Amino acid sequence: MAEAQRDIVLVVDDSPDTLNFLTEAIERSGATVLVAVAGDLALALVEEITPDVILLDAMMPGMDGFETCRRLKAKPHVAHVPVIFMTGLTETEHIVKGLGAGGVDYVTKPIAPDEILARIRVHLASARAAQSARAALDTAGRTLFAVDAAGAVAWCTPQAARLLGDLAADPGTALALPATSRAWLRDALEGGAAAPLSLRDREGRAHVLSFIGRTGEEILLRLSRDDTAAGLERLRDRLRVTGREAEVLLWLSRGKSSRDIGEILGLSPRTVTKHLEGIYAKLGVENRTAASVIAARHLQDLG
Repeated sequence: MAEAQRDIVLVVDDSPDTLNFLTEAIERSGATVLVAVAGDLALALVEEITPDVILLDAMMPGMDGFETCRRLKAKPHVAHVPVIFMTGLTETEHIVKGLGAGGVDYVTKPIAPDEILARIRVHLASARAAQSARAALDTAGRTLFAVDAAGAVAWCTPQAARLLGDLAADPGTALALPATSRAWLRDALEGGAAAPLSLRDREGRAHVLSFIGRTGEEILLRLSRDDTAAGLERLRDRLRVTGREAEVLLWLSRGKSSRDIGEILGLSPRTVTKHLEGIYAKLGVENRTAASVIAARHLQDLG
């Protein structure tokens, strides 16, 4: 029988005594311990191995725990990993600072072994439950992601990560809600909803950002390709039709009658007929069926 996979706990602390104490206690519980004595070393280590939970000293020389946590959380593959701060600071401002940096909990030094192990178990269970839900979304191909009120990405499905990367002004930067959509997010939070927002990526492709809801501090959003806008662009570029002709042709390819197209676009039946005549001439066809087939062929690989 294969051995059950051991949990991986990353401990980040510059104190040898604390590292020895925690390593011994955590390994006795059956978990694997990784050690980093500085924030930059922790950031390098998680590029090789993704831990299941991170214990992070708040006060370290050089890069402190708060900045280390922010940089860890900016990495998509680590964003879901719970971070528990370890600190001798009990002032409320430091506790708030740690939680604001992305931590889920904190313990004060000197650390009691039973307490830290209990907190690790609780946060591992919560993280696994959330990860299972996200895995189900990933499998379904959903382009969902969650942000905080400032627009920082808390987690995202792989499909959403790809689209967010396309929308980033500077490739390779940490995933975040595009700056152009921050005002839209504020309106959505204040009003409890908002109309979908149209965005364009670096290649000029159209996307739609939708507000799904809010759970605690997480704001759930959906990002998807705007099939209608993308379809219109495709038809204009490939078939050399006008913008209005592209609209008529798009709805024609979706099986709409002339009457339906007129109602959708706010056109009279006679105007729709005139546009169809222009489309037939440009495509070199005689009827709506042939025009619809040509349009569908050019639209079939969108997305």
